[in-house]
Amino acid sequence: MQKSILGLLLIAVLGIGMISCKEKKDEPTPSKTTEQLAIEDLAGTSSIAWTIAGGGSVVRDGRSETSIYQTFEIQFTTNASSKTYATVNNNSLFDNNGNWTFVGDNFDKIRLSGSQPVAGNEISFTRTGNDLILNFSIAVPSGRNLRSNAVAGSYTFTLKRK
Repeated sequence: MQKSILGLLLIAVLGIGMISCKEKKDEPTPSKTTEQLAIEDLAGTSSIAWTIAGGGSVVRDGRSETSIYQTFEIQFTTNASSKTYATVNNNSLFDNNGNWTFVGDNFDKIRLSGSQPVAGNEISFTRTGNDLILNFSIAVPSGRNLRSNAVAGSYTFTLKRK
């Protein structure tokens, strides 16, 4: 009788041990929104710097202008309360810093704040791996603004993750 009780206890202890050691199923990861994925493309989980150096390029109206922007960098930063950017060696095309926002609900276009020629323009972006491509146009202004006339055109910035 004692052996059978001991045997039952042993079976019970082993059964409980096996249940507690059983692999727990992971909770499903909530899927990210299109906006969250677009933010990660530009800024990662908090900040990413992008640069021409290391194989990037700048093309304006079909002509290479990489030599003018060879040390250009832009850093996109995001947190719970803001989306900001900062640039280095921008040749007065971009502001040194400001805010960025999405344009529309597709989350593939942004707009930068500021007063330089790029500010306020719609910028399309595409990210593939460590490459970020920015496409935008600066219109020829009405009136006499020689500065904007000098930079007017359609641009493609192909940037490398720094």
